Amino acid sequence: MDAAAGALGPLAVSGTLRPFLGPLTGIVVDASIFVTVVAATYVLYKAVIAPLVRRVFDRQGLDEHARRPLQKIVAFVSLFAGVTVAFGAAGYQGFLRSLATIAAAATLAIGFALQDVIKNFVAGVFIYTDKPFRIGDWIEWQGNSGVVEDISFRVTRVRTFDNELLTVPNNVLTGNVVKNPVAKKSLRLKFVFGIDYEDDVERASEIIVEEAERSDAILAEPAPSVRLTELADSYVGLQARIWIDDPSRSDFVKARAEFVKAVKARFDEAGITIPFPQRTVSGRDGDADPAAFGGEA
Repeated sequence: MDAAAGALGPLAVSGTLRPFLGPLTGIVVDASIFVTVVAATYVLYKAVIAPLVRRVFDRQGLDEHARRPLQKIVAFVSLFAGVTVAFGAAGYQGFLRSLATIAAAATLAIGFALQDVIKNFVAGVFIYTDKPFRIGDWIEWQGNSGVVEDISFRVTRVRTFDNELLTVPNNVLTGNVVKNPVAKKSLRLKFVFGIDYEDDVERASEIIVEEAERSDAILAEPAPSVRLTELADSYVGLQARIWIDDPSRSDFVKARAEFVKAVKARFDEAGITIPFPQRTVSGRDGDADPAAFGGEA
């Protein structure tokens, strides 16, 4: 009874429109049914499915890194299901069969043409599952660095610290070493202070540690430390090792800058110099004829 009533609906509409549209009546009715079903699917997704998915994600405690790709998958599946139902409701089953035949024939060609796209899609899946970085993380790779703004199936978008937007194929990030300085709760910073060979190494080391302990941005545990790491041509290198909590790129730059500035001021007060490179040029015989060095007498 219901099926018969449902079938009578389009027939009644066709009968009403036939005097006005003539032979185009069937095409217009089928197209209207198709558009109506697709539009209803879109409204259903926006009003019901999307809010329901968000509540499920909230209940599971998923972060933004996991939400975006899953939301895109749900939207795609919903749209695909709506279009499929629309084809059936509009009586386009023959078109669906023809489309399936064409798709099967074109699969091989499309596979070759979309190798890079497929490779980046698979890499995006690995980024989602392995979580080497998340949206909002500061990452570095192949001489580039920036903050991750978006992770899609094909590319990852990174905002550099010069406010430039880099669109990076996902396979570049999964196929190379990516440094994520903010992946852990703390970050160790290192900085080499160069002092003169005649300066007191012990006193300089004490000043470096004292200034690290005074800084609010530097952790007391692990404790700051200093190591003599270089005997360079013009200076003795003292490497300071300090730790900061909950790192971000701005915290890293600010903490290091303030620490280095404070140590420099204490060095000046204590008379400890930071030397610049020097070169000494000498000849074998200072009394030799200048022509011997390739010049003119």
